[in-house]
Amino acid sequence: MAKESKLTAGVAAALTVVAACALCLLLPATARAQLRVGFYDTSCPNAEALVRQAVAAAFAKDAGIAAGLIRLHFHDCFVRGCDGSVLLTVNPGGGQTERDALPNNPSLRGFDVIDAAKTAVEQSCPRTVSCADIVAFAARDSISLTGSVSYQVPAGRRDGRVSNATETVDLPPPTSTAQSLTDLFKAKELSVEDMVVLSGAHTVGRSFCASFFKRVWNTSTNPATAIVDAGLSPSYAQLLRALCPSNTTQTTPITTAMDPGTPNVLDNNYYKLLPRGMGLFFSDNQLRVNPQMAALVSSFASNETLWKEKFAAAMVKMGRIQVQTGTCGEVRLNCGVVNPSSYSSSSAVELGSSAPAAVGEEGYAAS
Repeated sequence: MAKESKLTAGVAAALTVVAACALCLLLPATARAQLRVGFYDTSCPNAEALVRQAVAAAFAKDAGIAAGLIRLHFHDCFVRGCDGSVLLTVNPGGGQTERDALPNNPSLRGFDVIDAAKTAVEQSCPRTVSCADIVAFAARDSISLTGSVSYQVPAGRRDGRVSNATETVDLPPPTSTAQSLTDLFKAKELSVEDMVVLSGAHTVGRSFCASFFKRVWNTSTNPATAIVDAGLSPSYAQLLRALCPSNTTQTTPITTAMDPGTPNVLDNNYYKLLPRGMGLFFSDNQLRVNPQMAALVSSFASNETLWKEKFAAAMVKMGRIQVQTGTCGEVRLNCGVVNPSSYSSSSAVELGSSAPAAVGEEGYAAS
């Protein structure tokens, strides 16, 4: 009887969590409205300053970490919303996490910076600041360091309890067409303009060869033969071919700057490179072939101030995707694992999981 009572209690607890999470998923507009600037002004007034210090310390050692932190926020928000699920190393429900999935491993970085920031914040304000908010703050601070762009981040996100590798199908791969980019962003309530604006983040960071080598090598022949993909400058293709061998695989460790001119500066150079055939990814070139997107590219190439204003606004908008607030989710004590009390209930049922995705040979950008 005792075992049955414990089992019944466990099931009841699990169902309670499921019901609460289901309610959160049904009220996205309400959750977004609960985010606000200065959320921690009273409960942890130095939270943003502590995150900023952690980011600045990492940036002083490696300027490239800023691009990694910007991308980390993007990859968090596009899968299950901005809930810190990309940080989890273990999924209580079993299976591979987002962090270990092909779009994120081995290219995604910045986890150690988030952990450092979380440690500092926990020492100052225990059990108060979510990992999801720290990721959003760190991305903002990285944008400030690389592009001198400042904006306020509405906070109040809660951390999710589930992370599924299969759900990374929501992330746009570097082989995306203009239509698939439009569809993927629309699914997150982001417009075509938002997509073109956020693509400008490719002006910082690096990419593994696996993300683009098939634009310069035809691997269907034996041996592989040199090619120049549509929209790619022949001279740029030659440089990429010299860098990336024809037998490149997912584990080939070679990387290149996505913006060879100003790789660590958040500027509008990305848009200037596209008409010159120097968009590194197939998806980058798609912004040229679609008339609506091409007009935006031209506008941002000629007006950096305009792009930066829209970029800051788009980052705030992206940061509101499917957030959990209020009593939904939790505030993790360790960003890599859900809180111990969550294990029994989280493993019982997983909400909103996608069907398993076929893993192909496509690569994904590094940062």
